[in-house]
Amino acid sequence: MRSSHRILLSCAVWRHTCSSKSIRFSSRTMSTHSYLDLVKEKLSVLSTKFYFRRNEIDVLYSPSDFYETLKSKISKAERRIFLASLYLGKTEDELVDCIGKALENNPNLKVYFLIDGLRGTREAPSKCSATLLARLLEKYDNRVDIRLYKTPAVIGWKESVVPKRFNEGLGLQHMKIYGFDDELLLSGANLSSDYFTNRQDRYYLFRSKPFADYYFQLHQLISKLSYKVKSTDTLQKFQLCWPQSNLAQEPKICKKTFIRHAADELQKFLKRVNSHQDAKEAEVSQGGEFPTVVYPISQFTPLFTGLHDYSTEKPTLLDVLSTIKDPSINWTFTAGYFNMFPAIMNQLISTPSEHATVITASPYANGFFESKGVSGNLPGAYLHLSKKFLQNVKRSGKESNIILKEWKRGVVNKPGGWSYHAKGIWISGMTEKDDRPLVTCIGSSNYTRRAYSSDLESNALIVTRDEELRDKMRNELENLLKYTKSINLDDFKNDPGRKVGTGVKIATSILGSKL
Repeated sequence: MRSSHRILLSCAVWRHTCSSKSIRFSSRTMSTHSYLDLVKEKLSVLSTKFYFRRNEIDVLYSPSDFYETLKSKISKAERRIFLASLYLGKTEDELVDCIGKALENNPNLKVYFLIDGLRGTREAPSKCSATLLARLLEKYDNRVDIRLYKTPAVIGWKESVVPKRFNEGLGLQHMKIYGFDDELLLSGANLSSDYFTNRQDRYYLFRSKPFADYYFQLHQLISKLSYKVKSTDTLQKFQLCWPQSNLAQEPKICKKTFIRHAADELQKFLKRVNSHQDAKEAEVSQGGEFPTVVYPISQFTPLFTGLHDYSTEKPTLLDVLSTIKDPSINWTFTAGYFNMFPAIMNQLISTPSEHATVITASPYANGFFESKGVSGNLPGAYLHLSKKFLQNVKRSGKESNIILKEWKRGVVNKPGGWSYHAKGIWISGMTEKDDRPLVTCIGSSNYTRRAYSSDLESNALIVTRDEELRDKMRNELENLLKYTKSINLDDFKNDPGRKVGTGVKIATSILGSKL
């Protein structure tokens, strides 16, 4: 009898223990799910979202991975290659040859290129992005479409008065969209040798036809608000024309009319309901077949000038950051060019997060380090902005919660030296044992005043329960953090190398919206 009682008692204890573990696990899982449900509720105002199965999103970690993936996907593309970048490096003959070979091997393949019209022609009539790409038109004119977007801000007297390179401060096509058939690679990286070798950025590869179709439609929309490149026998090797099939009148003819037509097209695109699967069905399968939701968000402020701004990036990010209301929810922010948009900075500093990290480039990892002319002062300007950020953190009493880290891998432009160009936001796990990201933003934006006033930007916000994808996102963060060192206000006080001249400080305050 006593033995039976002991067995029954043991069974009861075992059941209670299992039940307690189950309750604790369930509570932890529910808290994570509740947070993600809150994020999705905030994002419900967006008309476009896409659902992903496991293994449909990959994360690349290095410039060489990025370059090899680009070449591999280009070589295997059968129907379409669509690339949008700030510029194509003037020495990227290998990449252009790779595209040419793909066109030769696949007679059904079409190539669509979109770059910035100011940055992409800076060196003309010498070799530049436009002259390099125009080579493809000599043999494949009917299968290659090359577009150069020019901000309407340069129209008029500014176009002739403001010098090249300086006019780029007025606005750029800054999106980084790399599509191959039904796959899409989003990044902050441009198409030049440093981004392929020793300039650290971020890179996410998505396998989804509807998702790729969406970004192809966006690519084509901006292309049809851009100049078309034609091949010529002149010294310059190319000329620009404004096709009648474009969606707006040429800005040179009437800037206001161009902006009004462009704004109408962008509003329709951004407001269009665009989900490849019934929302109710996908919501039910969350945590099952479709554990990841991706929301495209973009910023097109210069094309809404004087009108209501229907851009989705800035308001969406502010909404998402407002969901961080629990101290156990942590965040990481990074930008190579550190000039955080004030509303985003205030939102981040005001969160109750116990552990938050900001990663920025060391002056020795800034692409403008020791560059000639005025741009050589830019590392000092960003250093000054980093100090001001730390001062804001101190005033808010968050010194023990928010850490600033500088990324440095050698000295840029020296043997073995790298530069840092990564940008993004991660919102991480709910417990000490599981600090993997649940949310991240990937794309072209530097989250600066400039990004929200002058440039065209496109990003994707990823919200996921996918355990493998969360592992990849954590690995990505660890890869960035391993080259960082914590910096505080004492470092600015005690290190003579961190002294910033008065002239740079004044210029930064005046020109901060262009950095």
